[in-house]
Amino acid sequence: MSRRLVDTLRWLCEIPSFTGEEGPLCDAVSERVSALAVAAPVRRYSHSLVVPVSRGSGGPHLVLAGHLDVVRTQHDGPVRIEGDKFYGPGAADMKAGLAVMLDLLDVDLPLCRGVDLTMVFYAREEGPYLENELHLVMAEDPAMQAVDLAICLEPSDNKLSLGATGSIHAEVRFRGRTAHSARPWQGDNAIHKAGVFLQTLSATKPQHRDIDGLTFSTVTSATLVSGGRGRNVVPDEMRINVNHRFSPDKSIAQAQAEVEALVAGSADIHWRDLSPAALPHAHHPLVTTLRQAGIGEVEAKQAWTDVARFAVDNIVAVNFGPGVNAQAHQRNEWTSLRKLMTGRNIMSRFLALAATG
Repeated sequence: MSRRLVDTLRWLCEIPSFTGEEGPLCDAVSERVSALAVAAPVRRYSHSLVVPVSRGSGGPHLVLAGHLDVVRTQHDGPVRIEGDKFYGPGAADMKAGLAVMLDLLDVDLPLCRGVDLTMVFYAREEGPYLENELHLVMAEDPAMQAVDLAICLEPSDNKLSLGATGSIHAEVRFRGRTAHSARPWQGDNAIHKAGVFLQTLSATKPQHRDIDGLTFSTVTSATLVSGGRGRNVVPDEMRINVNHRFSPDKSIAQAQAEVEALVAGSADIHWRDLSPAALPHAHHPLVTTLRQAGIGEVEAKQAWTDVARFAVDNIVAVNFGPGVNAQAHQRNEWTSLRKLMTGRNIMSRFLALAATG
């Protein structure tokens, strides 16, 4: 299994699939899985695929989901193996997870037929929330109905990452009036006006919330700034991108209210990206079964993933994948072959346990 699984990861990494350029990989995966004896033909939505692997098992309906796209990063060499490290674009996030999905199809179709299994390979996860094609798949495909558990194979070092913090991006605009910098009293400096708000952000402490025995943190950060017209001009506008990450017990409206309270009327707020949070469901029976398949650690997902998109449709979902989480989006990204094998074995055991109830 190890040689075959590594060859599949190499195959995936050697087909470029940067966000917005997933077409060739989608074509290749479609051709590969269409040759297998799955329950129904593969369905395609733009550059995303739904694979109805098995039906009529009498077991739970499970969804395994993985995104085809990767972040454009720099690499100092070709796809390669050095000891336990497999180097390649998107090796950790999340072509290691895709390799596990494909290997299950290539080798373990009889095991997969013990449950009703659907696999989703989708595009544009790394881009804006509204461009993510999982939204298109969930809106259009009948396999996204009556799902008992969805597993997003995001990199988690084979830890079970439960829930997801929500994420808001807001552009906060401070307005002023231009003047010559030699006579600043004739203007109104928008950058200076933003100073009090930045001090407020700097002094804001994380808010911790325990849910199902897991700790999630609400945090707010300024991540981008822009403004000014010239070196000798008092600026009339200052724009700050504020990223607000919020715990799963809060709605988007509640999170927006928290941002508004921080701004306190000192600037205009333009909402740029509104991504909901997701509860952890730590005690759900299928989540418990997944833990029993050999997962050693459980953690709160202090980040946003498509688990939250499933949550919008009241589908219980979790994050679990073999990729090395700390390597996501890194220069010379790599993932651990040992963790790849371990994650593959855990998924096999989970399917066997889920089939027996």
